[in-house]
Parts: sequence; structure tokens; C-alpha cells
Amino acid sequence: MPLMRDLKAAIRTVPDFPKPGVQYRDITTLLSDAEALAEAVRQLAAPYRDAGMDAVAGIDARGFIFGTAVAIELGVGFIPVRKAGKLPFETLEQNYELEYGTDTLQIHADAAGEGDRVLLVDDLIATGGTAAAAVSLLRRTGCKVAAAAFLIDLPDLGGADLIRRMDVPLTALVSFAGD
Repeated sequence: MPLMRDLKAAIRTVPDFPKPGVQYRDITTLLSDAEALAEAVRQLAAPYRDAGMDAVAGIDARGFIFGTAVAIELGVGFIPVRKAGKLPFETLEQNYELEYGTDTLQIHADAAGEGDRVLLVDDLIATGGTAAAAVSLLRRTGCKVAAAAFLIDLPDLGGADLIRRMDVPLTALVSFAGD
């Protein structure tokens, strides 16, 4: 078995982006490192290998990268949770709050079935608004959002706690607290 990579070290921090005072967590360095990327996917999937998941849902856009790979690891299908106007069939939509305004997520109305167990995957959980909207949207299909998995948690922003309060167990591979 290969040694586990330090995933946190594979993520570049860019100070003052997109505005002064923000420490941006740039995953492109992890994505370009084949070993780190493979390790991240293995670790995201590991807790759910025997959890009876029926599908993995990933949030537009970086959640598609990790979610699709995790779905392959788990041997299940993938549900894209898209920004509005990107899906060609009948959709369900969920509005959510942004720092300055609102946005909308959509999924196909038939993306998941009644009682399906779905794992929600994204690259980062910050305030949790997008993830909470995705949970609400998926639940409208009748599925159970059985868990959520993220590469990065920014715990000071409270998003992971928000998702847990929605009765969705959550895992994150790395945490950047206090900065």
C-alpha cells in the first residue's frame, strides 16, 4: 500500500485573493499532482465504501472533479448539481444566498429516486450555503442525503456545522482554521 500523501501540503494558499485579507485555498496544485489527486479521491471514498450509497452528487464545478472520481471508486452513478440553465431536461431548482445576492442550483427531476442513498461531494465547505442548497434540492427528489464529503473545511465559517444541523454526517480531509 502506498504511503499516504500530505494533502494539506499539496494545496497552495494564495494570500489576498480575491480580495485583501482572504487566504484562497488553491486546489489546482493538488489536481496537477497525480499522487495527491489519487490519494484525495481514495480518502474521500473510503468512509463510504460499504455504506450502501446509490449515487454520488457533485456541486458545479469542482465537485464534478472529485464527485465523479468518488462515484467511480464506489461503483455508483454520478448526479451533477448544476448552476441554473445548464441542464436540458425537466429540472428542480433551489435558490440560495450569496454574500451579495442569490444564486440557483438545479438537478434533473429524475436524478435520484425515492429512498436512494446519495453522497454529496465538493472541494470545499466554507459558509455552507451552496452545500445546504444542494442538500435541500436533492431531498426534493425523495432521496436521502446519507453523507457529505469535502476535500477542505474552513471551520471558522461554520458551513460544516450547518450541514450537520441538517442531519447530514460530514467528513473533510483537511481543515484550514483561523486563517
